Amino acid sequence: MNKFKIFSIALLASVSVSHAQDLNQAKKAIDAEQYEKAKSMLKSIIQAKPTNGAASFFLGKVYLIQSNVDSAKIYFQKGLTGSEGAKLNYIGLGQIDLDNNNLAAAQANFALATKDAKKKDVDVPNYIGRAYMNTVKPDFKTAIAVVNRAVIDNPQDAQLLLTLGDAYYGDNKQNEAYVSYRNAFQADNTLLRAKMQLGVLLKGAKSYDEAIKAFNEVIALNPNYGPVYRELAETYYKWGRNKPSKSAENMKIAIGFYEKYLDLTDHSLNSRMRHADFLVLVKDYAALEVEANKMIELDKVNPRIYRYLGYSAYENGNVDVAIKSLESFVANPTNKVISKDYLYLGAAKFKKGLSADGLAMDPTLYNEGLDQLKKAIAMEPTSAEDLNEIGKKMFGQKMYKEAASVFELGITNPEAKNYVDDNIYFGLSIFYANTKKDVVADKVALKKADTAFENVIKASPAYQDAYLYRARTNALLENNDVMKKNYEDYVAKTTEKGAEELAKPAVKKKFIESYNNIASTYLNSDKVKAKEFVNKSLELDPADKRALDLLAFLK
Repeated sequence: MNKFKIFSIALLASVSVSHAQDLNQAKKAIDAEQYEKAKSMLKSIIQAKPTNGAASFFLGKVYLIQSNVDSAKIYFQKGLTGSEGAKLNYIGLGQIDLDNNNLAAAQANFALATKDAKKKDVDVPNYIGRAYMNTVKPDFKTAIAVVNRAVIDNPQDAQLLLTLGDAYYGDNKQNEAYVSYRNAFQADNTLLRAKMQLGVLLKGAKSYDEAIKAFNEVIALNPNYGPVYRELAETYYKWGRNKPSKSAENMKIAIGFYEKYLDLTDHSLNSRMRHADFLVLVKDYAALEVEANKMIELDKVNPRIYRYLGYSAYENGNVDVAIKSLESFVANPTNKVISKDYLYLGAAKFKKGLSADGLAMDPTLYNEGLDQLKKAIAMEPTSAEDLNEIGKKMFGQKMYKEAASVFELGITNPEAKNYVDDNIYFGLSIFYANTKKDVVADKVALKKADTAFENVIKASPAYQDAYLYRARTNALLENNDVMKKNYEDYVAKTTEKGAEELAKPAVKKKFIESYNNIASTYLNSDKVKAKEFVNKSLELDPADKRALDLLAFLK
C-alpha cells in the first residue's frame, strides 16, 4: 500500500510537470503568433485537467486576440473555478470590462486578481499591464505604473521588462522602451520578442536599413520565429512608401516576407484576414481577390470577407461585385465598418455611373457615391486625403462640376497632405465648369474657387499660377480690382524666377493675357496707363489681336 501511495504521488507529480511543460509550450506558441496551434494545445491541457485555471486564461487571451469575445469570456469564467492560476482569469474579464469602457468593473476584477498575491508573483502585474495596453482604448501610462511597481521587486524578470518596454513604446517613450527591451533580452537571451522589438524601434524611427539588420540578427538566432518576418514585411512596406524610387521592389519583398510569416504561423481564417489587411496596404489587389476567395472556402458567412471582395473587385474592374459586397458589409450593424469601406463604395458607385464614353455620369449614382464619401469623412476626417485620386480622375475626364464636389470634401481637413493640391483642383474644377459653352456663371461657386486659390497662395506664395487662376476667376466674377491685382502678382512672381522661366512660350502667352487684362481695367480711367500695358503685350507679340483691338480703341 505504501508503494502504491508513493507511485501515485510520483505519477501526480509527473502529470503536473507535464502540464506545466505543455503550458509553457502553448505560451511560446502564442508569442510566436501560432494561435491555432496554441488553442489546440491549451484545449488538450484543459481536457486532461479541467481545473487548470491558467490554461483557461491563456486560451481566453488567444480568443481575445482573435476578437472572439464570447468564447474568451466563457473560458475566463470557467478558469475562475479552477485551481492553479485561477485568479489570472479576473484579469481577462477585466480587459473585457475595459473594452466595454467600464473602468470601475475592470479595476474591481484586477483587485480580485491581486488579492493575496505575493511580490514575486509577477504574472499578475504583468498581465494587468498587458490588459491596459491591449484594450480598445489603450492606457499606456497606467500600464507603466502597474508594471514598474512589480519591476522594483523583480528587476531581472524578462517578461516584466518586455511588458514595460511595450508600455513605454506605446506611450512614445522610445529611449525608455529601448532600455527595457535591452534589459529584457539580457535577462533572458531566448526571449526573441524583446530583441525583435529593438528593430521595431528602429523601424519607427525610419532607420529602415538598421531595422532590417536587427531583424536579421533575430533570424540568425531562430530562423523559424514567425513574427520577425511580419516585421520585415512591414519595414519594407514603409520603406517603399517613403522612397518611391524603390517602392515596387520593396513592396514585392514585403509580400514575400509576409508569405513567410504565414507559413511559420498558420493559415487559419484569422491569419488570412491579417494577410488580406496587408495586401490592402501594399495594393496587391489581384492577390487580395485570390485570398478573399480562399477565405470564403474556409468560412462562407464571415462578413469581413466581403470587405476584401469589395476592395479587390473594385480594383480589378468588377464594379457590380464591388457594390454588392460592400453594400452587404456596411448594411450589417454588427460589422465594424471603417471609413475605407465607404470610400470604396463611393468610388464604385462613381465607376458604375460613368458612361461608356467616359464623358458623363449618371446623376443618381453620382449622388449616392458622394453620400458614401461624406460618411467616410464624417467617420475619419483624415480619409479626405484619399479623395484626391478620385477627384483627379473626374477632372481628367472633364467632369468638372462632379470633380469640384469631390475636391470640396477633400479640403475639409487643413492638415491633410493633399490640402494645397485639392484646393488647386477645387478652384480649377469650378473655373473650367464655368467656362463651358452656354453656361451661366455660377457666382456662388466662383467665389468658392476664389477662396480656394487664396488658400493656395497663403500656403504656397511662390506658386505663380495660383495668382493667374485667381485673376481669371475674378474676371468671371467681374471683380476688376482683384483681377488686376492678381495678374500683377502673377507677373511679379514669375519674373522673380528669372530669364529661363520667362523664356517659356506658355509663360509668354500668360504675360500677354495679363497685360491685356490689366490694360482693360484702365480703359475708362487712365488711358496712358492702359496704353503702357498694351505696348508691353505687343512687345511680346506684335500680332496679338486683342492687344491691337485695345490699341485701336485707345486711339
